[in-house]
Amino acid sequence: MSTNHSAFERLLNDHEVAALVGVSVATVRRWRLLRRGPQYLRIGVLIRYRPESVRQWLDDRPTGGDTDSDGLPPGAQLEDSSHA
Repeated sequence: MSTNHSAFERLLNDHEVAALVGVSVATVRRWRLLRRGPQYLRIGVLIRYRPESVRQWLDDRPTGGDTDSDGLPPGAQLEDSSHA
C-alpha cells in the first residue's frame, strides 16, 4: 500500500495565510466572509487552508502593469504637445 505524502501536506491557519500574503488576520477573515479569499476547509470550528489553494488564489488575482511596448496602458496614446 503506497502513501501519498502530498495528500498530508500541512494545512495553514488564518495567521499563517495573513503572514504569507502580507495582510492582517482580520483581512483574511473578511475575505473569507465575503467569499473573496482562498478556498478553505472547515474542520469542526477550525478554518484551515491548503497551501496549494492559497497559491492558486494568488496566481488568479488580477495584476497591474499591463502595458504596450511603449510603456502605456493598452489603448492609451501620448498627447501631442506640438499642437498646443
